[in-house]
Amino acid sequence: MDGTGYREDLRQRRHRRVRKKVFGTPERPRLAVFRSNRHISAQVIDDLHGRTLAAASTLEPELRGQSTANVAAATAVGQLLGSRARASGVTRVVFDRGGFLYHGRVAAVAEAARQTGLEL
Repeated sequence: MDGTGYREDLRQRRHRRVRKKVFGTPERPRLAVFRSNRHISAQVIDDLHGRTLAAASTLEPELRGQSTANVAAATAVGQLLGSRARASGVTRVVFDRGGFLYHGRVAAVAEAARQTGLEL
C-alpha cells in the first residue's frame, strides 16, 4: 500500500491487469475513463504515439454548472467526448474502464459515446 488507501490500491491493480490487454492504436484508440467522488473524465488516447486525441471532463466550464457526480453528468461527458472524437476523425475505440466496475457513471460514459456514433 502506498498511502492512497486499500480500495485505491485494489483499483490500480485491476487497472494494470486490464491494461495488459487493452492498448490504443491510431486506428482504434483507447477510451479511458477516470471516476472520482466529485467528477468524471474521459480521454481518447493513441498509446502507440502517446497522444490524447480527444478529452472531456466535468471540470470544464460548460459542464460545471450542474451536478458533476451523477449519471446525467457522466452522460454529458460521454456525448461531448464522442462529438470531439468524431471531429478528430475517430470512429472506433477500445474501452478502458480504468479498474472501475462497468456500472453507473462509467457505463453512462460508454453508452453516451456509443450514441454519438463511436463504435466501442
